[in-house]
Formats: sequence, structure tokens, C-alpha cells
Amino acid sequence: MKTLRVPEATVTRLSIYSRYLERLDRNGVTTVSSGEIAEGVGVSPAQVRKDLAYFGEFGTRGVGYNVKDLMRYTKKILGLDQDWPLILVGAGNLGYALCTYKGFNSRGFKIVGVFDNDLTKIGKKIAELEVLPMEKMPEVIQEHKARIGIIAVPPRAAQDVADFMVKNGLEAILNFAPVALNLPEGIEIRNVDLSVKLEILTFNLGFKSAQRL
Repeated sequence: MKTLRVPEATVTRLSIYSRYLERLDRNGVTTVSSGEIAEGVGVSPAQVRKDLAYFGEFGTRGVGYNVKDLMRYTKKILGLDQDWPLILVGAGNLGYALCTYKGFNSRGFKIVGVFDNDLTKIGKKIAELEVLPMEKMPEVIQEHKARIGIIAVPPRAAQDVADFMVKNGLEAILNFAPVALNLPEGIEIRNVDLSVKLEILTFNLGFKSAQRL
């Protein structure tokens, strides 16, 4: 049987729809049309319908979508109907910012262990978490049944950290280090390079300026 492959761009938009639906629900909105979702998140109504159609039929023609139901469905599709413990390596400025970011908890993500090999950082607290040495990671992974790791270390250390995470059972990694990681097949990896995002912005600004000439 052919396996349905959902484009990653669709999954990204589904996450945006889910957040928008949460906002509508908080504001007491009970039904919403594809056009209203589209206007709220900046895509076309046809795109909203196409994205949702990958996962089934959710709305009623002429009526729209029940906000609570669609919010629940999108969160389930995204795997957010359960909690996700996270392992973080890197207790520097970025690691501190990630540990104190409130948006994780609201979506079911919780950093349960932060690790570093810098002796000046080990034992210190970030929020309610004590920075632990790397050798404690297997114990924390097993205790919390963690499957996802976050890398917030300098590029030269990222591959070793990733290898250690995989060796100890993590199945997915969010990598903030600006370096390509070589990981075994089957390990989910997403890279967040802030410089690349800024360069896309500067390219687009430069392109717009050139068009005006």
C-alpha cells in the first residue's frame, strides 16, 4: 500500500493553524471558515483546505469548522496530545534562553535536563533545572523516557554531542549549531541556523530594492 507523504511545508502551516485556533478559542470563537483561517495566518483559503485534506474531512460546507474540534485534531496530528520531555546540551546564553522560554510548556514540551561539560557551569541553576555533567544524560533520558534532544553548543562540539545523544537513545535532534551533522539513518534532525534566516531577509530586501530601480 502506498504511504501518504505529507509535505513538510504543510506540517509547518498546520502548526501555525493550530496556534491560530488556540487564539480563537481563547477569544470565545466557536466556528471558523477556511477563509477566516487563511486571512488570520496569511495564506489562501484553498491552501488551508488542501493542507487539512491530507488528514481527513473536518468542516461542514457552508458552516465551516468547529474551532475546538479542529484545534484538538490539529494538535493530535502534530503529536501534541501528549507531553514531550526534552534534553538540552549547552548551558550558555542560547541554552539559558531556551530553558526559560515559556512557549515550550504551552505546547507540551518540557526541558527535563540541561547538560554541559564546562565545570564552571555544572551545578548552577537555570530556572528550576540544575546544569548536569554529560555523563548524567543517560540516567535522565531513561527516567523521563525522552526522545528529543536540543543542541546549543559551539560548532566544534556539535557532532560529538549528537553522537552521544543518539548512542543514549534519543531519536530526534533540534540543532542550533551552524554545522551539518552526520547522523544514522532514521534519526530526525532539524537545523536552526539564525544567520541563514537573516541572510534570506537581506536577500529579499536587496531584491526588492533592485526591482524599484
